[in-house]
Amino acid sequence: MIVFVFILSLLGLMALGMPIAFALIGCGLAMMWYMGITDPQIVIQNMWDGANSFPLLAVPFFMLAGEFMNAGGMTRRIIVMAMSWIGHIRGGLGYVAVGAAVIMASLSGSAVADTAALASVLIPLMRNAGYNIDRSCGLIACGGIIAPVIPPSIGMIVFGVAGGVSITKLFIAGIVPGILMGVSILLAWRWSIKRDNPKVEPKRSFPERLHETRKALWALVLPVVIIGGLKFGAFTPTEAAVIAAAYSLFVGMVIYREIKFGQLFELFYRAAETTAVIMFLVAAAGVSAWLITTANIPQQLADMVEPLMGNQTLLMAVLMLLILIVGTALDFTPTVLIMTPVLMPVVKQAGIDPVYFGVLFIMNNAIGLVTPPVGTVLNVVCGVARVPMRGVIRGVTPFMIAQVCVLVLLIVFPQIVMWPLALMTR
Repeated sequence: MIVFVFILSLLGLMALGMPIAFALIGCGLAMMWYMGITDPQIVIQNMWDGANSFPLLAVPFFMLAGEFMNAGGMTRRIIVMAMSWIGHIRGGLGYVAVGAAVIMASLSGSAVADTAALASVLIPLMRNAGYNIDRSCGLIACGGIIAPVIPPSIGMIVFGVAGGVSITKLFIAGIVPGILMGVSILLAWRWSIKRDNPKVEPKRSFPERLHETRKALWALVLPVVIIGGLKFGAFTPTEAAVIAAAYSLFVGMVIYREIKFGQLFELFYRAAETTAVIMFLVAAAGVSAWLITTANIPQQLADMVEPLMGNQTLLMAVLMLLILIVGTALDFTPTVLIMTPVLMPVVKQAGIDPVYFGVLFIMNNAIGLVTPPVGTVLNVVCGVARVPMRGVIRGVTPFMIAQVCVLVLLIVFPQIVMWPLALMTR
């Protein structure tokens, strides 16, 4: 019965239009009422405990880093560099979008920010070159959702804190799946443009390519520093976020000189605004997470899936299907915060590695960002390109299917995720 109260109160409050953070608190109050818990201090205490976590300090600093990268010209230089190397190939702007998306994912960790940056630069170029605009928007949207999978990932930080999983291991384990997501949509793009005849960019000379690469070099150094520092234990993920923000600010103000002192307040404000939304969600989820544990909901779920406990692959497939369905109705961060305390005990009881589950969980939630009706990233790309959602849904379908195929591949062959982690953590 407590499961029914949890689901009904949460969905009911969301259906009434209540913001998700307040719906989570309301859901917690409904569960408290049903369980006969009347102490209101429990709500405040668990909200405080939910947000009072040192690793969560990485969130505002990675947000800042993303703002500095976009305002400082790092993002634009990466796109221009990619265009200089492969823009002349048939369908080259699509390949540029995928290549730039993978590189940018290793810089910011925000799907929305990466998608907006890619779309604002590439959509006008693709429209003028005669590409199918719906398909182009779909490609850029699916390129943008690589960001939560490749480190540094804000989603992995939130999951690591909520599930008690090593964020460093999540970061390292996410590299190969993120690259595979990029390869999958690249192949889907190559297949989908066979009937098109778009214009191609003029081929650049080798010195021009080197010139553009040198200009982007400051941006390309950052992911090497972050991953290398995490591998060798030079700093924690939180310290990596501080380094990323400081480095991006230095490059934007001193090297590229595109960030002016007068812009800093606006950049800090935008980062703080986004961070406040995420942190309030995390705090609100602390209440429902404590009550989920107290009500023993994970054990009830474990009892329901007990016939699957002996087959980890089948269990993962069922859990991923469940998450994929939930992701169509909920945004990324709420899904992570609501589902993690419910599913993690089941995963551990079944003997599934929490890092492996976490990577697939985040990847699945990222795919949810391009699935209607919510589809946050779809809304972003539609807004930037000024095209109706209906056409973009058709355009995104082949690329979304390609990324789901990668998810299925990783369910069947978990060593694809775990082997690189074992290699890099020796």
